[in-house]
Amino acid sequence: MKYGLITGAVALSMGLTAPVAAQSASQMLKGTAIGAGGGALAGAIIPGVSVGTGALVGAAGGAAYTALKKNHHYYRDSRGRRYYVNKYGQRVYR
Repeated sequence: MKYGLITGAVALSMGLTAPVAAQSASQMLKGTAIGAGGGALAGAIIPGVSVGTGALVGAAGGAAYTALKKNHHYYRDSRGRRYYVNKYGQRVYR
């Protein structure tokens, strides 16, 4: 029962967060893998939490973080102000 809830939470978080930010699949997988590795390490260290449970929770957290973060590449204009280019090709100053 416990593992079913965790697995369901991971599947739900992946399903809900993936379309939100429209990130590439490689970025999503990288964030998920980093979260799973950190969670597995935490599961090995924290008593009462198994490595598998830690990896599942970490993977869900990594996927959610990757999907919700704003991945902007900042540039500088001739006056030194920072900006990024949005999906419409417009400069957005910070």
